[in-house]
Amino acid sequence: MTKDFNAEYILYETPEDGIARIVLNRPATANAQNTQFLYELNSAFDRAAHDDDIRVIILAAKGKHFSSGHDLGEQNWYENMYDHETVGPLCGFTCEGAEAQMSREEEIYLGFSERWRNIPKPTIAAVQGKCIAGGLMLAWPCDIIIATDDASFTDPTVSFGVSGIEHFTHFWEVGARKAKEMLFTSDAILADDALRLGMVNQVVSRDELEEATLVMARKIAAKSRFALKLTKKAINACQDAQGRELAMDNAFHLHQLAHTHWLKLYDTLLDPSGLPEATRKALGMKVDEKKQ
Repeated sequence: MTKDFNAEYILYETPEDGIARIVLNRPATANAQNTQFLYELNSAFDRAAHDDDIRVIILAAKGKHFSSGHDLGEQNWYENMYDHETVGPLCGFTCEGAEAQMSREEEIYLGFSERWRNIPKPTIAAVQGKCIAGGLMLAWPCDIIIATDDASFTDPTVSFGVSGIEHFTHFWEVGARKAKEMLFTSDAILADDALRLGMVNQVVSRDELEEATLVMARKIAAKSRFALKLTKKAINACQDAQGRELAMDNAFHLHQLAHTHWLKLYDTLLDPSGLPEATRKALGMKVDEKKQ
């Protein structure tokens, strides 16, 4: 059953009693995330979180790939922030210097992913195909990940001159050494390796993904809503006691330093020499020489 939800890029469904399914619905761009997309997604999560009849939330995606990450081709990034009611206590989205960039990323990247991670209901991500950079910031905040056997997980941001995605939880997803390999090389972690590392809970075929996710959701939804809430809070607190929040905050500010570095060198947020040529052309970037 599809519930009335006024959004362009996000669908909201209740396939069964007690289960909400939020669907990324921008397949033509491999579910690239622009500002509107992320605010719609946040509204969908809020709707499910506030509905006492919902016990489990599924995050799924239309198309071949789960998400290609941030929409680098979005125009008027900062001005677009004022088309939406901000969720966090931030401002300065059109200010000069680094303030606008930092405020925007703290609101819709770090802030949103952290809100979704702390929703007091179990969340399940159903991931198919590629899950790249910002896509990880949609899947990793979920409590359980079920992936297709052709799924892959990639954070190529070091290739673009940045120290990892804004919601920096690689260490808790795959451990320190694998996190370093993932970032230093920009290589993908394939589904079977993700399962072995504990990043995902199950690997299934594409044909099985929807039903496998519902089977898991039904099993969880049969439990006490309050007990689930307390259990999730307890496990999240274990990660936070390990220093997750402090480490992530430090990584976010290093990420902003990288943006400022490339702005000074190239007048752009990323190292253009690390971007695919097609992306550079689409964004009007030029590379005269390799800079560090």
